[in-house]
Amino acid sequence: MTLVWVIAAVMLIAAGAITMFRLLAGPSTLDRLVALDTVVAVTMCAIGTWAAYSLDTTVTYSLAALALISFVGSVSVARFRVRDTEQDGTTR
Repeated sequence: MTLVWVIAAVMLIAAGAITMFRLLAGPSTLDRLVALDTVVAVTMCAIGTWAAYSLDTTVTYSLAALALISFVGSVSVARFRVRDTEQDGTTR
């Protein structure tokens, strides 16, 4: 059973690394916003995996808090962001 937890941890670390690359290299703000939402989702999956591994349900309250903060943050950024502009001043 330990092999399952190790595989889950490796997959979560790989997903976090790939998502962090997209967060840092994203060409537009919307790409970065989606990557940030994915980082939060991967973090929530990691917390859920830890709760299942350790049989400790006290960490599950943080899942609800992360979900609420992530949703409010994403909606706020999507609502109030300005368009990205090219070098010559046109919008894309």
